[in-house]
Amino acid sequence: MTYEFDFSSLLPYWREFAEGVWLTLQLSAISTVLGFVGGALCAIARADGPPWLQRVVGAYVEVIRNTPLLVQVFLVYFGIAILGIRIDANLAAVLALVVNVVAYTCEIMRAGIQSVHKAQIEAADCLGLTKTQTYWHVVLRPAIERVYPALVSQYVLLMLASSITSQISAEELTAVANRIQSDTFRSFETYIVVGLLYLALSFVVRGAFSVFGMLVFTRRRRLGTPL
Repeated sequence: MTYEFDFSSLLPYWREFAEGVWLTLQLSAISTVLGFVGGALCAIARADGPPWLQRVVGAYVEVIRNTPLLVQVFLVYFGIAILGIRIDANLAAVLALVVNVVAYTCEIMRAGIQSVHKAQIEAADCLGLTKTQTYWHVVLRPAIERVYPALVSQYVLLMLASSITSQISAEELTAVANRIQSDTFRSFETYIVVGLLYLALSFVVRGAFSVFGMLVFTRRRRLGTPL
């Protein structure tokens, strides 16, 4: 038995595919920004916070990194519903993705913070810099620059992992594909198109991060160091 490909039946759904791509990018962008901020704060707390806070953040990181994202998505979505709070599936998707990516960003950023030599921090103290100035100019900026490639990879994976939120009816690309294939009965063609769209999105997101890195990290640009 031979299978005949028919991609023409998907053409009327191009607008739905585009809307799914757009929502995927929105979910990823919001989760990336919030996840980076939360992860950086958790990394600072775990690297230089009081012992009790280090233990709390450490426990949070271990729990999140050792449980499936799908379970976390269900816990956030249905857990909030149990509390009697009604929220949109897309908002629940963002919350779940942020909860997940904060833990991974925390560990990446902690590695960057620990790579900063203590002598540099001591030199900043000798120059009379405040703790905030020391963290921003001496610790965080070099740390972010050093772990930037790892952060980029993590956020590309986050964009791909957003497909899991289709399980709570967030209308991103995979959810759109599920609906289209049920209408057209062309599952193979539908998911080939979706796979190619995710591949294209990965290149676009990685390229955007690369351009951003070249603009922000001028020293790397002068040295020709890849991001």
